[in-house]
Amino acid sequence: MGSYLLGDGFPFAEGILEGKTALVCGASKGIGRACALMLARSGAKVVACARSTGALDTLVEEMHGEGHSSIVLDLEDTGAVREAVAEIGQVHILINNAGGPPGGPLLDDEVEDFEGPFRRHLFAAHTITQALVPAMESAGSGRIVNIISTSVREPIDNIGLSNTLRGAMASWSKSLSRELPSNITINNILPGFTETDRLKSLSESISGATGKSASDVRDDWMGSVPIQRLIDPLETAVAVTWLCLPSSGAIRGVSLAVDGGRMRSI
Repeated sequence: MGSYLLGDGFPFAEGILEGKTALVCGASKGIGRACALMLARSGAKVVACARSTGALDTLVEEMHGEGHSSIVLDLEDTGAVREAVAEIGQVHILINNAGGPPGGPLLDDEVEDFEGPFRRHLFAAHTITQALVPAMESAGSGRIVNIISTSVREPIDNIGLSNTLRGAMASWSKSLSRELPSNITINNILPGFTETDRLKSLSESISGATGKSASDVRDDWMGSVPIQRLIDPLETAVAVTWLCLPSSGAIRGVSLAVDGGRMRSI
């Protein structure tokens, strides 16, 4: 990962989110981990959530500042999610993020294949948001950012289930942007091809479904991206952190792409 983004050239003043608590889901690796690091560097106290104890312990040790903590939680267990959130206390910033479903043609998926991913993403995000909004409103402000995908605008071949899920998340978020109290914002980040374990597993899954080598799949992706490289997760985390700033209160209900110019739509 591009640690230079956390060095002397750090894009936000340290402490700008001082006094804020951020709950980051799916924080053990990839974009979620990068978001936890960036929010901590900006002064927020981070509660990192994931299924991996070891990875969370390492993350907490690496985060800038003090007072950070972690929760081991399976986002597919709605009851456990509800109980865990009730014990956290005041949260000002919520990052909804979770691992995506495997690739493959949508027609190959059975109805049962939708259940786990929808629980992990949409159901968990709704459960957590519903629980946190009252306290956010009382505190005077709240920021909710959902990590979804560019596929909400331009579906990606051979990940039909993921495309469907991400579209549902985007519609859920846009609907909430019209309902939430005026001092709480909700926005989406649409990552492009990002250097994560998820991208590696996705290329391998598509390889198995199409017969192309995983290397050729990745080359096809890079050929469609003007910047001609994968995106560093910390670059995505910069955009997430920007949406969480006190000065970003007028940004509401948007889907911001961090995709290196991959999408052709305006």
